[in-house]
Amino acid sequence: MAEKREYRMEELARLAGITVRTLRFYRERKLLPPPRREGRIAWYDDHHLARLRTIAALLERGHTLSGIAELADAFDHGRDVGDLLGLGEPTEETPVRLTPEELAARFEGEVTPENLAAALELGYLGTDGDEIVHISRRLLDGSSALVREGIPLAEVLAAGRRVREHADALAELFTGLILRHASEEALHRLRPLAKSVVEAELSLALDRRLRKQA
Repeated sequence: MAEKREYRMEELARLAGITVRTLRFYRERKLLPPPRREGRIAWYDDHHLARLRTIAALLERGHTLSGIAELADAFDHGRDVGDLLGLGEPTEETPVRLTPEELAARFEGEVTPENLAAALELGYLGTDGDEIVHISRRLLDGSSALVREGIPLAEVLAAGRRVREHADALAELFTGLILRHASEEALHRLRPLAKSVVEAELSLALDRRLRKQA
């Protein structure tokens, strides 16, 4: 395990490429978590350095300091990765770790405090120190592709909430059907079959919609 490093204010500012005055300003704006105090000396660590680099990257992408402060507050009060994943990682979905600037790059101009709060509430995102964890690579790739096509992230998240409700209902339907006539072991074994039925029905439903639009 790497040894935890700590920095005095002057060293932290130098490593982050900013002035001590700017560092003090960020601290006053609550863009940084409080340092560890040892008497009159303030000690900062790599989490503070990562946060400063994130602030610089977000400023380069056009975010305002007020907006960054709101995002930082949302990150600091979001559910951590343990709460997000529960007792274990998803059995088939692959979680993705991102820095805040990587998330901003995925959803150019759409990572607002409101959208971030909605994603945290849905359980799509959690935090792990200065990293963000998305619950599913497939959901992340799908939602970012929709945003690139011009669909607002707020609407993608609202659709995700509705899909979640229908998916929960489908999962309950298949679970009840299988457990009424088979065993719990069969539930795990027949999981791919349930997914195939849902995917086929969705494909047919999309065909019907597309024909109506033609």
